[in-house]
Amino acid sequence: MSSGSDWVLVKVGLGLAVAAFVLSWLFCILARRYAPRFGFLDRPGGHKGHQAPVPLGGGVAIWLATMMVLGACGLAVLMGGPELPQPMAEHVTASGLFSRAGELLEILVLASIIMVMGLIDDRKNLKWQLRLGIQVLCASILAASGIRVTLFWPFTHPLLGGAVTVMWIVGLTNSFNMLDNMDGLAASVGLIAAGLFCVGQVVVGSLFAPAVLLIVMGALGGFLVHNRAPARLYMGDAGSNFLGFLLGAMTVAGTYFRYGRDDSPCGVLSPLLVMAVPLYDTTSVVLIRLLEGRSPFQGDRRHFSHRLVARGLTPPQAVWTIDLVTLAGGLGALLLHRLDTWGAGLVMAQTACLLGVVAILELARSGPRAGQGQGQER
Repeated sequence: MSSGSDWVLVKVGLGLAVAAFVLSWLFCILARRYAPRFGFLDRPGGHKGHQAPVPLGGGVAIWLATMMVLGACGLAVLMGGPELPQPMAEHVTASGLFSRAGELLEILVLASIIMVMGLIDDRKNLKWQLRLGIQVLCASILAASGIRVTLFWPFTHPLLGGAVTVMWIVGLTNSFNMLDNMDGLAASVGLIAAGLFCVGQVVVGSLFAPAVLLIVMGALGGFLVHNRAPARLYMGDAGSNFLGFLLGAMTVAGTYFRYGRDDSPCGVLSPLLVMAVPLYDTTSVVLIRLLEGRSPFQGDRRHFSHRLVARGLTPPQAVWTIDLVTLAGGLGALLLHRLDTWGAGLVMAQTACLLGVVAILELARSGPRAGQGQGQER
């Protein structure tokens, strides 16, 4: 593809992101105004750290912006296919966008069901068993339809690949739900993850998932205008569940290497690097709760972000730290499609070491200051 064609696609992609940003920003303004009238307020108390009620509804704004821009794209492709710019028209063929339209529609419908479930949970506090059951059902429908992890043998088997798909999507859905515990955290991590996935799939020649991810990035950016500390709007369970499910599904539907090129199949491990921090947070929180004899679904202030604040960071500093760790751990994903097994193993080990350093710093007890109390001065 020529550089001129590349530039046309870049401008279109940025245009989609900007459109989603503006719509999300506007919908968030409406959510801040009208959500309290319908009882969608996150009130302080219990393990929650905010001091005054904060409107919910940011998740609905993210969902609306994403759906409207994607719907407009679909309408433009359907009605003006031959008149589209040549670089775009090349991808709107029987073997291109149209061949995956049904796949995208299924993902969006199931993600919307998850969003509605989260919206009801924001209002009525559904039991965790019901929430988990709906998540598993939606992920299972996706896997049964053929949108599932293939990776390499033995994951090419439909049953094993389907089981991994369900666990992955349900795990990410709950990871982002748990990560939504501090102003700007879930949205900023989601934006970074979507950006890394977008670039990682563009470099192997994929445009289907990157187009969706750019729109998600724009919608999250518009929401972050209202959600940065001190937050004036929360995404709620509707937003965190929608974001986690959609990112999980798009990572499964994405392309990480191309046959017939020099790409390495190790690229399929990219999601593990990009989502390392959300998975670390979820795993550590679940283990803490189980060791304390509590339900893994019982809310508390033992998350990664809260533990950083307990070490002396301010909440915004904790969010920035987690964002940087997410970016540092995920950047290696952009190289996996060019690395052999040994190289990919080294990149995976590097991210594991990064999380290991984070865990050690979290667990270390505050001791005497340097030069005081213990040891010799040097």
